[in-house]
Amino acid sequence: MLEARGVLLDDMVEILDQLQRPYNPDMPRSLCEEHILAVLRKQQTFHALQLAIKIDTAVEAKEFNPQYNHIVGMDEGLFGVDESIATAVPLMYGTIALTNFGYLDKAKIGIIEQLDSDHADGKCNTFIDDMVCGIVAAACGRLAHNHTPTYSKPLK
Repeated sequence: MLEARGVLLDDMVEILDQLQRPYNPDMPRSLCEEHILAVLRKQQTFHALQLAIKIDTAVEAKEFNPQYNHIVGMDEGLFGVDESIATAVPLMYGTIALTNFGYLDKAKIGIIEQLDSDHADGKCNTFIDDMVCGIVAAACGRLAHNHTPTYSKPLK
């Protein structure tokens, strides 16, 4: 589904690597891929992703009324349903994931920027760009919590 919308696994791995490298400079890049894939395997991720893509494609096909097609198609500033659906994914992985979602939604790194700015020929990426933010942010949280230094772990 992601590839059909122009998002490759490596696009998300690249963003995760960029975000986590400062905290874990020796990590193999394959670790980033492992955590992205783990997030993608979650049923809740699949459901949110399926819904997001369906809404974007329905707007492209003009299946909604003209006002809604316009609001979603232009990703108007006060329309926040896309972020609400996408946050379902990082919410499963704690505050690190959620704060990374907010950062990615604002910074628009890599494929996120490409999706956000691609409105050519009636293209709608209003939901999918936020879903990519959510998936990468969740992987940030997952990676961080699974690879913490010994001194950061709870005392016995």
